[in-house]
Amino acid sequence: MIELAILGILKEANLHGYELKKHLRTALGPLCSVSFGSLYPALNRLERDGAVAVVAVDEANAVATPMTGSFAGEAAAFRARRRVTRGPRNKKVYGITEVGEARLTELMADPADDERTFGMKLAFFRWCDRPTRLHLLERRCATLHQRLDETRGVVAARGSDDPYVRALMEHDSESTMNDIAWISRLIASEEAGGDDTLDDRDKEPTGGHP
Repeated sequence: MIELAILGILKEANLHGYELKKHLRTALGPLCSVSFGSLYPALNRLERDGAVAVVAVDEANAVATPMTGSFAGEAAAFRARRRVTRGPRNKKVYGITEVGEARLTELMADPADDERTFGMKLAFFRWCDRPTRLHLLERRCATLHQRLDETRGVVAARGSDDPYVRALMEHDSESTMNDIAWISRLIASEEAGGDDTLDDRDKEPTGGHP
């Protein structure tokens, strides 16, 4: 989950850790409760795996240094800056790499579709092609239909032995039906050839990446 969140946000722009945490909260709202205690170890893991790279050090105002498009050039510039900027105010600016882009694609295509995972993926649907989006939406719809059938079966089996439990299950059924209707609308939009983010806009993140 946290890897998907980090890579999805860094696909937009190069950011330092504090900015990244703010963007995660803004983009994902209640879906994201990432603390610095979990964010920085995750960034370190991704950096170690080559999925993200430090592309600059921001000395004062946490504004990402403009990228040249050359990873070797950026790395050399970063090393030069780092030699003279070691104060506690320095902030590493992270960018997604080609390895990270491949990892993001892999995470998005993963079939896991529990509530939180699906919500996270939906927030980054713009980085998927239409077939992947359709597959994820259809799988989610099938999962919801299965849950609805199971809940209705339990309600029918219990009868009216506990009106409060029955009311709770009926509420769950209504919520699931609303979700199914919502997902069905998204599927219809995809099938009708609705807005395709990757077709209608530059595929590169706004901040560039190595």
